[in-house]
Amino acid sequence: MEEPQRRIRALHTESTITVYQAYAPEIGIPAVGRGRFPAAWKRDRMTWIKPSFLWMMYRCGWGAKAGQETVLAVEIRRDGFEWALRHACLSSYARAIHPDRAAWQRQLKRAPTRVQWDPERDLHLEPLPYRSLQLGLSGEAARRYADEWTVAIRDVTPLAHEIHALVSGGDLDSAARLLPRERPYPVGDELLAHLRG
Repeated sequence: MEEPQRRIRALHTESTITVYQAYAPEIGIPAVGRGRFPAAWKRDRMTWIKPSFLWMMYRCGWGAKAGQETVLAVEIRRDGFEWALRHACLSSYARAIHPDRAAWQRQLKRAPTRVQWDPERDLHLEPLPYRSLQLGLSGEAARRYADEWTVAIRDVTPLAHEIHALVSGGDLDSAARLLPRERPYPVGDELLAHLRG
């Protein structure tokens, strides 16, 4: 079956969805230890969460980029994630969605969350012909994410390194078996209609 151009694929349960972020150890390690983001994590800054493990690997270079050496799997409540989608604006102007560029800019300024659809990645981190969601959280959304929605934070840096080593060694089958089991996220059209640009 052909993948739709835009779809949320994620590791999820009945009540939670797992998203990925990468931080310097001084943020990542205390977050794992406490199961909560530490005071040094800036609640007033935009933070981007990614349901796609491989897109996160592309972004952080398998945990090798400076300031992104600790890769976190953050399990959050699905009702929080869906609140974020409901209140989101596309990060770029889409003629099919917005009446005009000025209306989009006004909406973007007000929205606590923004959505970007980026090419999904394969094990070599090459782009695939369909897109995955990135969700930017700011203001109220960032605070809710850190203080209300987060259920658990795990350090998946060793997993990232193990998969990368297998890919580098040419063992793609073993690498693929270790990937998180991401499935289409069950979200109604009404929740994504304003985000399909």
